[in-house]
Amino acid sequence: MAKSSFGRIGARSRRGTFFIVTGIVLVMTLITLLGMRLPVPGFGVQTVYGVQDIRKGIDINGGFEAIFAPAAGAGNVSDAELDAARSVMELRMDKRGIVDREITVDKIRDRIIIRVPWKADEKEFDPGKAIAELGETARLTFRDPDGNVVLEGKHVKSSYPAVNQQTNEPVVVLELKPEGTTLFAEATGKWIGDYISIYMDDELISSPQVKDKITTDTAEISPMESVAEAKALADKINGGALPFALEAIGSNIISPTLGQGALQVMVVAGLIAFAAVCLFMILYYRLPGAVACIALLAQTMGQLLAISAPQFTLTLPGIAGIILSVGMGVDANVIISEQIREELAMGNSLRLSIANGFTRAFSAVADGNVTVAIAAIILIIFGSSTMLSFGYALLVGVILNTLTGVLASRLMIGSLSQWKPLQKAWLYGGRRNG
Repeated sequence: MAKSSFGRIGARSRRGTFFIVTGIVLVMTLITLLGMRLPVPGFGVQTVYGVQDIRKGIDINGGFEAIFAPAAGAGNVSDAELDAARSVMELRMDKRGIVDREITVDKIRDRIIIRVPWKADEKEFDPGKAIAELGETARLTFRDPDGNVVLEGKHVKSSYPAVNQQTNEPVVVLELKPEGTTLFAEATGKWIGDYISIYMDDELISSPQVKDKITTDTAEISPMESVAEAKALADKINGGALPFALEAIGSNIISPTLGQGALQVMVVAGLIAFAAVCLFMILYYRLPGAVACIALLAQTMGQLLAISAPQFTLTLPGIAGIILSVGMGVDANVIISEQIREELAMGNSLRLSIANGFTRAFSAVADGNVTVAIAAIILIIFGSSTMLSFGYALLVGVILNTLTGVLASRLMIGSLSQWKPLQKAWLYGGRRNG
């Protein structure tokens, strides 16, 4: 009965499925290694960064140090406001994927010192360009038609682009803090039909019309010409949530903490280790081992692409997350291959052995992946800086491990087993005379 039930769940693949999956892996590998440019409606031509354009952490590639101080006219700044400014700067870095950074507050001299890794395409040190990448350091204000400030950046909880479900137009959604909700209700009730302008310092960045009195903690800014314009405005609003305006008063270059050439050594070591693992898998597990190598290649390339495409910073802990998840991928393929071998030793047919092997191994693989995924999510939610890098790399690896180590491997082995020359049991770990 068990054999029949597991058999019905068997890997039903067509002969050409192996070549389709392998082709997808090769295309993903090329994109990861070389990058590509894609036209995206509403956003123009977007670049998918390859592995060579990965933004490397300070520990690997060095970076720059920027020193900020309250701008002239900010008045006396309290320790709490300095801590709030640091929190905003950390949020900016997280949203930009810059997880390898150091933000220090000097409360004696009212300074905020930020250390950030270089951008992937940074060739020469340009202090102005580097500091500008940290986002707007000006003060955000909402002003009525008389020029009076009715709301400040500190009253805004968050801002993000969205699409109005009724008009299908791009909009910017504002989420206000309790104090901001009260102030905004008062201002919008007074200036219905007029305009409330949004300024970054004295620069006008938007001037939406007030249509109704807004009494809730959310509001929409419309219309926007495109989603890209809405995102740009939302980013500026989020960046202007500082309690006071900042100005850069100095900058310096930081050398890599691991020393020059450390990344090249790690890459060579990784390639050697990957080749050794693949050689073992092929010699010991034969055809399932060869399929496992393709699945591991897909997992590794997928992880690197998930880091390089959004320009997420690759740090030493991030590399550790990649290595750990690839190790879990090897483990998953070993469990599956061993289970197929055991099914063949029990005298089951090749098709039933493959079906039972994947089905019975799935619970062990899934349990390991789910527990590690939960730990990675906790690190992402509660962690920051390099811990966020480790958690992100680990979570992506666990997800890809499930997709490649289980689903893709199942499709490829099921496809290969449809070819008569590849239906010999010893190719799958059985006895040579089977």
